[in-house]
This record gives sequence, C-alpha cells and structure tokens, in this order.
Amino acid sequence: MTKHRVATREQWLAERLDLLAAEKEHTRRSDALARQRQELPWVKVEQEYSFETPEGQATLADLFGANSQLLIYHFMFGPDFKAGCPSCSMVAEGFDGMHVHLKHHDVTFTAVSRAPLAKLEAYKKRMEWKFPWVSSGGSTFNADFDVAFTAEQQSSGTVTYNYTTEPVFVWRPDQTGGGVQVEQQFASTCGIDVPTFHRDRPGMSAFIKEDGVVYHTYSAYARGVDSLMGIYQWLDRAPLGRNEDGGLWFKRHDEY
Repeated sequence: MTKHRVATREQWLAERLDLLAAEKEHTRRSDALARQRQELPWVKVEQEYSFETPEGQATLADLFGANSQLLIYHFMFGPDFKAGCPSCSMVAEGFDGMHVHLKHHDVTFTAVSRAPLAKLEAYKKRMEWKFPWVSSGGSTFNADFDVAFTAEQQSSGTVTYNYTTEPVFVWRPDQTGGGVQVEQQFASTCGIDVPTFHRDRPGMSAFIKEDGVVYHTYSAYARGVDSLMGIYQWLDRAPLGRNEDGGLWFKRHDEY
C-alpha cells in the first residue's frame, strides 16, 4: 500500500491550483532573471585562443561562423580521461536537437573540452552525436574561464569555481555505508582517479562578436547549468523525482 498521501480529485485540484500560482511566479521570476543576464555588461576578450576543430585550427572568433553570438558548453573531458563525464554526457543528449535551431537565431553552439580532438571525435562517434565539439587543449581557454585547474591549485586551495574559492582538495577514498563514494564512481567511469576528475569542471559561457571584437557576456557553473539538462526537467515532474540516491544515478545511454 502506498505511503504517499491519497486524496479525492477535488482535494487534488485545490492543491494543484496553489502549485499553479507558485509555478507562474517561478516563470515570471525566470523571465526576469533572463533579462538580468542579458543586461550584464560585456567584457572584451583580449586573449587569442586556438582550438582544434575537424576543419583545422580556429580562433574564438572563428567559432562564431556566420553568427554574432556564441554559446559554449564546457564539457568535462580532460586530456587523461578515457571517456567523457557521464553527467556532461547526460546534458549533451539534448544538443543535437537544439543547436540546429540556435544557428537560425544568430547563435552558434559548440562544446569545448581539453582532451585532444581525436578522443572527442571517437567518443562523439560512440555516443552517436552530431553537434560541434572542439578541443581547447592547446590553449589556456578552460583555465581562463574557470573550468580547468592544476594539481598545484588543488593542493594550495587556489581553485576558484562558480565564483567561489574552494578549500584545499583532499581525496578521501574511504568507503561510506559499504559502498564506494559517488565521486569515485564518476571518476572510475572516465578511467581516472578523483583528483584528476575534479581538475575539469562543467559550465557554459556566452559570447558576442560586434565589429570584429569578441566579448564575454555570461558564464554559469555547477548547478547553474542544471536547467540545461533536459531530463532533469522531466524527472522533476515525475512522481518520484530525480532518483539521485544510491550511488551513480545515471549512465551513458549505451551503458544501461
């Protein structure tokens, strides 16, 4: 027998209408936040960055193509990774459908990772993805946009991620509750240890090009990109939610 509350249709409707009012307020607040993002000042990108693409070397300006706006997903796939981060892989499942529409709204989309292009291309083929994905391994792009860090930064407590300085990183490979820690499970799926896993981070950044000059307009990290993971929006509306208990709660689509 269910342990959840059970009600009549009339009782359910009364609570649903209360929730609807809260949802509408959330939508209005979300609209206001979008306007606030777009009102942020622009920062000129002074550094010259080089990316490895299937078509050859490209600059940040080149990544825009014919459009004036560029959206980048910082995909966790470091040079030592054997496979892309499973969480980033879940986010990426929605990229193929949306990037085609973005380019017809003056917006170019690409994923960027530090791993060599050959690794990215092989993983992309395995996952059957088509969206653009380039390597920033030959530049400081990921470090400059706070999604890549060194072992020295970890040990000295100088990692700044999501606009916050993190304490000194300590890997605790102990077992909790009889099971391996979730972070170790995530790292293992990428063929690396936990410290290496944490040297690359997820996020997204937005840029605009005006009169040949590239400006950085916005970046978000950590749970700031939750809303880009389409499956979370569906699970949040499912009766039992995200089901994030019990270790690694999702896998790459070819591992189920």
